[in-house]
Amino acid sequence: MMRWLKYQVLFCVLLLPFTIQAQLQQYSSLETPSLESFCVDSIMNNVYFYAPYYKTAIAEYDADLYVKTNIDIQRKNFLMRYIPQMFRPQKGVDKYVLETYSDVHYTAPDIYDQRVKAITGTTPRLKGSNPSVLRYFTINIYSTSFLNTKLISPIQKEFAKYYRYKIEQVYLDANNKLEFKISFVPKSQSYQLIEGYFIVSDDVWSIREVSFYGRSEYLSVQCYIRLGEVGTSTEFLPLKHNIDVTFRFLWNKIRNVYQGAFKYDKIQPQLSVQFPTDTVERKSKYNLTESYSFQFPDTVKIEREYDNFYKFRLLPLQADEAQLYTNLRASKDSIQIYKDVTKKNKSAIFWGEVGDFLVSNYTLNLYEVGSVKFSPILNPFLLSYNGRDGISYKLKIKYNRLFKNDRLLRIYPTLGYNFKYKEFYWKTFAHFNYWPQKRLGIEINTGNGNRIYSSEVLDDLKGQTDTIDFKKLNLNYFKNLHFDVMHTWEVVNGLHFDIGLSASRRVSPRNNLPDSLNLDGRFNGRYVSVAPRVRTTWTPGQYYYMNGYRKINLYSKYPTFIIDWERGIKGFMGATGSHERLEMNIQHKLALTMMKNLYYRFGGGVFSNQDQMYFVDFVYFAKNNLPEGWNDDIGGTFQLLGREWFNASQWYLRANFVYESPFILLPHIKKYTRSVINERLYLNLLVMNQMHPYMEVGYGIGTHIFDFGVFGALANWNNTKIGCKITFELFNR
Repeated sequence: MMRWLKYQVLFCVLLLPFTIQAQLQQYSSLETPSLESFCVDSIMNNVYFYAPYYKTAIAEYDADLYVKTNIDIQRKNFLMRYIPQMFRPQKGVDKYVLETYSDVHYTAPDIYDQRVKAITGTTPRLKGSNPSVLRYFTINIYSTSFLNTKLISPIQKEFAKYYRYKIEQVYLDANNKLEFKISFVPKSQSYQLIEGYFIVSDDVWSIREVSFYGRSEYLSVQCYIRLGEVGTSTEFLPLKHNIDVTFRFLWNKIRNVYQGAFKYDKIQPQLSVQFPTDTVERKSKYNLTESYSFQFPDTVKIEREYDNFYKFRLLPLQADEAQLYTNLRASKDSIQIYKDVTKKNKSAIFWGEVGDFLVSNYTLNLYEVGSVKFSPILNPFLLSYNGRDGISYKLKIKYNRLFKNDRLLRIYPTLGYNFKYKEFYWKTFAHFNYWPQKRLGIEINTGNGNRIYSSEVLDDLKGQTDTIDFKKLNLNYFKNLHFDVMHTWEVVNGLHFDIGLSASRRVSPRNNLPDSLNLDGRFNGRYVSVAPRVRTTWTPGQYYYMNGYRKINLYSKYPTFIIDWERGIKGFMGATGSHERLEMNIQHKLALTMMKNLYYRFGGGVFSNQDQMYFVDFVYFAKNNLPEGWNDDIGGTFQLLGREWFNASQWYLRANFVYESPFILLPHIKKYTRSVINERLYLNLLVMNQMHPYMEVGYGIGTHIFDFGVFGALANWNNTKIGCKITFELFNR
């Protein structure tokens, strides 16, 4: 019976286009059909049905993309310099123009390679393009989401529950084919939902144009996309874009109007359109190089001269835009800004550069040396807070250098300060990939960790729980410096085998330890540990692509398994004691449905065979003194556990779960829902000495400006606490 019902439903869906076409026969070519003759649900069912096919109808294309940006600074103050990618406006000048010409390579369903080929304009240093807005030019309107899951598509059946649809108009085109203008509005307020309309063609149910409005806390976007006509090679591809963006931040208001045009050089349709769930045979199941076939090398010289830009311009300059270039040239000629700068002006320029460095993301491109990127020094959005550790601040620096044959050097220093403990933290990660095809390289991690104390002290504290006042015990008196060097090697796809050394140096800043601890003189002021280390990481089904000589790992449908072992040898390279550490870890991000994910992490570790080594220091169960944000720090960590407990037990077992969805508890609170991008539920479990068990539950929200989480903890079934955490995320998403 159920099978017969399925056949009936399928027959009705396939017959629906012919039914609507039959209704049209009652109209002549000069008549416009009435709206009452059609049902919006029937039309949308056709759109839902064909959208997955059209998503991959084009296998790949090469195109030229021209974008012209008109910038109008309508309101400004000194806080404008906090805005990333924003230039310092010239005095008395509020309008600017910026033009870019790019090569675009696309591979189905949503893989884009965009390289700027020419750029010119009137903005200082040719800054002013917002990278988040430029992604609107590479939208596949048949995808389940736009802008890498930031916006929920209104033409996918699984998300129809979030929108209301209405037939606004019915057209007859030049070929007497029907076109429907369908409007859509969100049922609830959310920054992930959009409102607007699209025009869809009868019979084929492909979209001719779409216009939608979306916004965030500081950005509102009106986007219009025009696609090709039915039966042409560009039927499923965009031809023109008009994007009107208004940016509001700290009482500044800037309006950018983007106009874009495509010129297609090569369009490769799918030889046979397959439903997206079907698999396509490849030479290697996990090698996606054909999809990530970058056609444009990074070494292409970028044309920056205005006089040479005319050959790239796909849309003509308007009179007011040409006048902006004329005004810029006149200004340069009158003050000779590049040739005749007074000492006073030089000083002003110098302090202007210093100001940029303090409050903006700053990148230095050093010829034949590499590039260095600094996060802003005085940016308040680098702060985080939680009830346990108070306020923390961090600063990031990234250095990258690409050598011959795609050998890559990366050096990432990070600095931070905790205001509650009055402690300065630093760490540096460095990796040199000397054989990129095999992912062979040298990796160095160094930094100062928590001020650590001896784990043997806790032998006298058995039976007590997290209510211990560690400050009164005066245990926090060993400074910790670590240095790890590893040789990394991907033996086969997904299987990494790394060997190296792990060294730590712990020093007490005081010569006299408190007598109340009754440690019988077992401690002195300096301890050194040096341990050979072996780490094995396995990710089954690892998808990847080759970018030149470099192998770039992408994702996997399976979890990552890690086994990490080290053995400290007394006397080896000055080591004062010996120990053995073994840890195992399993972690995975499981995509349940579109925009709904489950993160889980299981792990355990043992610290044993200690000889004059009184410090427990795990790698995968450690306090992060330089917290990140929503994706890196809030999930998978214990938010309310005191930092002393991470070094208090010779063994541990842990489990962490995070469920993420855009709509969990807030879909009906319309006034406040729109600010929330995602909601999360947390469950953290821990078993260790003195903790049988320790549990945390939490709820968090993520917005464009900040992430916030509330957590509750239960230790040994009788001690409870509640806390919160907030990290600022403005401009980081």
